[in-house]
Amino acid sequence: MTGTFTISLDLELHWGGFEKWPLDQAKRSYFDNTRELIPELLRQFEQYGVHVTWATVGMLMHTKKSELIENFPALKPRYKQSELSAYSFIETQGIGNNEEEDPYHFAHSLVKKIPDYKGQELASHSFAHYYCNEEGQNVKEFDADCKAIQYAARKYNQDLQSLVFPRNQFNADYLKVCHNNGIKIVRANPVDWWWNTADGALKESKWKRFNRGLDAYFNIGGKTSYTSQAIKKEENVYLLPASRLLRPYNPKETFLNQKKINRIKKEMSIAAQNGEFYHLWWHPHNFGLYPEQSMKGLAEILQHFKSLQNKFNMRSLNMSEIADKLDKTALSNTTPIS
Repeated sequence: MTGTFTISLDLELHWGGFEKWPLDQAKRSYFDNTRELIPELLRQFEQYGVHVTWATVGMLMHTKKSELIENFPALKPRYKQSELSAYSFIETQGIGNNEEEDPYHFAHSLVKKIPDYKGQELASHSFAHYYCNEEGQNVKEFDADCKAIQYAARKYNQDLQSLVFPRNQFNADYLKVCHNNGIKIVRANPVDWWWNTADGALKESKWKRFNRGLDAYFNIGGKTSYTSQAIKKEENVYLLPASRLLRPYNPKETFLNQKKINRIKKEMSIAAQNGEFYHLWWHPHNFGLYPEQSMKGLAEILQHFKSLQNKFNMRSLNMSEIADKLDKTALSNTTPIS
């Protein structure tokens, strides 16, 4: 049995939190650092042979505002809390005319690099950072959003096959729409209760966030690696559980920074030894405050993968590659991949 290591990244820039992050000078610097890191991340992943799914907000895929507006879906999410809408943000706060003028809401020059690197998959994080568990929106509006990002991806000669729900608002009722729009696999949340996102973006309790953070350092949750039997299929879409959020370097955490890296390495080792899946994820902008230190921690993880590859023949696959493997296994009616 062969263990599988996968990474999925939520590429959002300011679209990931426009409703709560004023775009002041500090936040601009944060996203400037993020943009500088992305080419280095691509080089590092290729160097270590790590295949990654880059779940990207569709609005970032455009070169200019007029093109973005032209690609708006006819149906837009009618959230009860209108501040959650990217369209409302554009109307009330405004964005620049192109990437040169506004590199926080446009990222064509970065997005186009992704498919050029071996094993890197361009995937969907919805067109407009769509929240699937918020009051007011509905499945028809989500369907329009799915169609809009697939249309945007055609400029890159890509048919998006993988999806990560923004803010991890997994909604099983929307899986049929995903399938109808070409999606074969989505990232599912870890099983621990603090990853339940049914409450929506603005109602999440501090207690839930506290436990989620605590679990990064101490073993208060369940086992993070899993066999192929744990990858369920609903409405013809595979549900690939997340294992662990890679939290960035924090100077206030002293020894805890290394503790969380060591914990991830230990979990990867368990997956490699048992022939299981291990699914790491984060947002590239998480590295925006302390990029050098955060990249150092990531390098340690990537080097550990190479050692597991050499010792246990561990492999790396992106999400769509995992879906392809699962499909082939089902067609051949052999033992599920693990």
